[in-house]
Amino acid sequence: MTTADAGSIRVIGVEEHAWTAELRDALLRFGGDDTVNLLSSRPQTDHRLQEVGAERIARMDAAGVAVEVLSITSPGTQPLPAAEAVPLARDANDFLAAAVRAHPDRFAAWATLPTPDPPAAARELERCVQELGMVGAQLVPLTGDRYLDHASFRPVFEAAAALGVPLYLHPGQPLAAVRDALYGGFDDWTSLNLGTGGWGWHVDAGLAALRLILAGTFDRHPDLQIVLGRWGELLVPFADRVDLLSEDNRTLERRVVEYLTGNFHVTAGGVLSHRMLASAIAVLGPDRVMFGDDDPYRGMKGRFGGPGGAREFVETAPLGAEQRQRLGHLNAERLLGLWPRTAYADHLRPRIR
Repeated sequence: MTTADAGSIRVIGVEEHAWTAELRDALLRFGGDDTVNLLSSRPQTDHRLQEVGAERIARMDAAGVAVEVLSITSPGTQPLPAAEAVPLARDANDFLAAAVRAHPDRFAAWATLPTPDPPAAARELERCVQELGMVGAQLVPLTGDRYLDHASFRPVFEAAAALGVPLYLHPGQPLAAVRDALYGGFDDWTSLNLGTGGWGWHVDAGLAALRLILAGTFDRHPDLQIVLGRWGELLVPFADRVDLLSEDNRTLERRVVEYLTGNFHVTAGGVLSHRMLASAIAVLGPDRVMFGDDDPYRGMKGRFGGPGGAREFVETAPLGAEQRQRLGHLNAERLLGLWPRTAYADHLRPRIR
């Protein structure tokens, strides 16, 4: 029996990353994303992103994670020219699907989409869900200088709604002008962290989600579900304030906070904070929170970074026993159509909302 199998709570990590060497090389050639140049391409991180076999499973066992839902790390293929993005996204999705087929009891996967060509991105989502059994897709906020609420991206959201699968909105590096104006002026490492994982990433992802609401995305697709990491990317904790955008708004069918509580879910995204978990539950309720370890980036650090740290975070959460089970695995199984399984085809069971 492995560490991941032991204990009373099954833990599913919903935000766990990978990539291919071909995508890495294309992103490095294209340039413009310091998280690729200075973080993901570090030799150890690069190796861990590409390795989706025994080493990763050993890391999962050590942390107490039963299943990882793999996703191509930010920024995916979204910054690339369409002619490169389309085949690279297909190859990356085939890579993830092969990992799941090899270890169907340990992995599931989010698709990565070539949003520089929105119709192709919609077709790729359909292929990944219908043929590869993926649970949905992960997106970053920007393609070029356009946020996801731009009308050109509507085919992607239409496809997700028609397929009945959620979309994971992961942070990406903000626009260069924003990085320079708001996050520059420090040493290179401080500016990078301020503009990404320390603050800027999460402001931008929360803004992208809010823009989707204001653009009427969930009026067009009332059942569409979005997942945010890091307990809501600054948007969910600020829900009571952003609801001011509902006042005198004649374009939306509901209040902003109602979209948050009806169309959004959150994961830990590697931020193992019981305080932030409690805040998310206060806004969204216990059925919309899930675990995520941000593997391989978090590096098993912090209070819950020792052996079994992921499961320890869930098992020591200040919740009732049933709510801990929801956090650990039940909510992910319900939203993503995952059940304890030995066959990858079980991904295709109908999802329960």
